[in-house]
Amino acid sequence: MSARAAGTRASAPPSFRSGDLRDPQLSAALRTLELTVRRRLDGVLHGDHLGLIPGPGSEPGDAREYQPGDDVRQMDWSVTARTTHPHVRQSVADRELETWLIVDLSASLDFGTADCEKRDLAIAAAAAITHLTSAGGNRIGAIVSTGERTLRIPARGGRVNAQAMLRRIATTPHAGDGVRGDLHGAIESLRRPQRRRGLAVVISDFLGPLDWERSLRAISVRHDVLGVEVLDPRDLELPDIGDVVLHDPESGRTREFTTTPQLRADFARAASQHRTQVEQALRRCGAPLLSLETDRDWIADVVRFVSARKHSYGTAMNRGSQNQGSHR
Repeated sequence: MSARAAGTRASAPPSFRSGDLRDPQLSAALRTLELTVRRRLDGVLHGDHLGLIPGPGSEPGDAREYQPGDDVRQMDWSVTARTTHPHVRQSVADRELETWLIVDLSASLDFGTADCEKRDLAIAAAAAITHLTSAGGNRIGAIVSTGERTLRIPARGGRVNAQAMLRRIATTPHAGDGVRGDLHGAIESLRRPQRRRGLAVVISDFLGPLDWERSLRAISVRHDVLGVEVLDPRDLELPDIGDVVLHDPESGRTREFTTTPQLRADFARAASQHRTQVEQALRRCGAPLLSLETDRDWIADVVRFVSARKHSYGTAMNRGSQNQGSHR
């Protein structure tokens, strides 16, 4: 259960405990979240948010005959061989981004000991990504998995559709006790049918087996990938509170422990090793990792992440320009 204190920070996301689409408290919570995201991000991030989302790409267009001055790297050799005249392949700019959110709402996210539950933070992260990627006619859709069921929300553009998508994510029914999450299945469902190139964002606590890496690596061949890790302090270390009863909602098992110094050290070591394994798996998939925690200012963490990505993108672009200049 969430242990919200009376002094909860204003930066904490609102609670989405209600599962009723018509609940006025849910509508108010979504409006509060939207205002928080827009107020905190709009004043800090400008432009196209380079570094979080890919820039305009290109899709192959029609071939035309080669003209002096054309880039020889664009030669279409198949058409050239067929017609016996040199042809180049024109590129059609693809300026509409299609983003897919893979949102893990398994039972392990129905937990929080700080300012909110991990589930609330996952929904807040989905709202932030939506705000950062849905402008300019871009489309956004979602695959939401609880382990018990998978919800697919088609990718559409526009603010109304984005709000409707977040509302459906927030009202996804909670998984029953003893139901394991299925992040692997959720990622697999994005592979087929094949979708246009875009951005895939995986929002999860990434607890449990790393059986999703192969599927995510396959997606990364066609899409840019971002991992958003949602954690609670108790996922990382146990407090020194003596005897405690712990319940695993995904296995349904309950066990009683005494939090000895050795047990706490072993738990912290295992948690650290698992986080390192998750980070390495995402890195092998070419996916940067944004970590959010229930006891931190999550908006500030998003701002720092995007700002760092923009800076590294700009540095790489400048370095590329200098290298091109040195070869002239």
